[in-house]
Amino acid sequence: MTGTNLRGLLFTATLAFMVNGALAHGDEDHSQDAGKAASTTPARGTAGAPAALQRLADGSLFVPKPVQRQLGIRTQPARIGDLAATIELNGKIIADPNTGGRVQAPFAGSVMPGPKGMPTPGRKVAKGEVLAWLRPAVGAIERGNQKAQLAELEAQLAIADGRVKRFEQLEGAVPQKEIEAARIEQGALQKRRAYVSASIDGAEPLLAPGAGVISASHHLVAGQIVDAREVLFEIVDPEHLAVEALAYDPGIGASLISASALAGQTALQLNYVGGGRQLREQALPLLFRIISASSMVAVGQPVKVMVRTAHELKGAAVPRAALTRVGAGETAVWVHTDAERFVARKVRVQALDAANMAITEGLHEGDRVVIEGAGLLSQVR
Repeated sequence: MTGTNLRGLLFTATLAFMVNGALAHGDEDHSQDAGKAASTTPARGTAGAPAALQRLADGSLFVPKPVQRQLGIRTQPARIGDLAATIELNGKIIADPNTGGRVQAPFAGSVMPGPKGMPTPGRKVAKGEVLAWLRPAVGAIERGNQKAQLAELEAQLAIADGRVKRFEQLEGAVPQKEIEAARIEQGALQKRRAYVSASIDGAEPLLAPGAGVISASHHLVAGQIVDAREVLFEIVDPEHLAVEALAYDPGIGASLISASALAGQTALQLNYVGGGRQLREQALPLLFRIISASSMVAVGQPVKVMVRTAHELKGAAVPRAALTRVGAGETAVWVHTDAERFVARKVRVQALDAANMAITEGLHEGDRVVIEGAGLLSQVR
């Protein structure tokens, strides 16, 4: 091996040793000292900056500023004051009684496709549109009786037609009232024949009672036999929906100021329409109309209705996103106490509306509450 190659190998080995490790003096072991330092102070990076967020011994969180920006942490100061007391009710989404509708079978029969085929859920329809045809379903004996009646009517009509023709040829010699009577009888027999013929081979059109979309078709297929008064199609206007809630206090309507609803994670603005005066399951039904634009909810979906009343309570209003769970499922919020320190505070809350909660205990005036990113902070272990 040449001298040049040997010097190159020695330089490479020395550089790698300096980068990957440090010289130890003697046989001393410093691993325990390093562990003690890490347990009492936040981990530091190369330039003395905090390396990452971590949970401290007292349960608080150390979150460096760069990490706060990455997590999208936002705070707001708590303002304690008088808030409108809110009552939470159970409700569900219903179709607005003034729009949409329901199509039922007027008699037992066979369902036949309409001009656009069999209606399917989600299809838009216009008011008065023919959705399908309903052909009467009758037994063999009844059909035979109808055909016999039709044959008898056709014979009577043929006699009436001949009488009218003879009277018209003898017009002037036959009193006019007899001619008119013959013509009236002829017209009545023609209508009777048309009705009986339609009952045998005709079909009744099933019309849409309102504009909207088909919300349910009850799995109907062409040729299916249905009973009289059976529900065939349900039409809902998605732009006009309502909420029905059950109130156990009959006087809640008198103190109601505003209302909102929470369907999953969707907040709905409601307009109070009115309430009944007859209890249903020991509760009074209240009707609200949804005024939120393009609300993605479905008929029958359960919702939580928050009714704001004229009564007041003292607390701080925060968004629902600020609440989190700690310990044994206790409700808490994260408070920004120092520049890079966050502390969880157990609080007592009460609903204000679909988007906000009132914290009645656990906060002080001016506490900076985390309103965005609280769930991410709770995941730090």
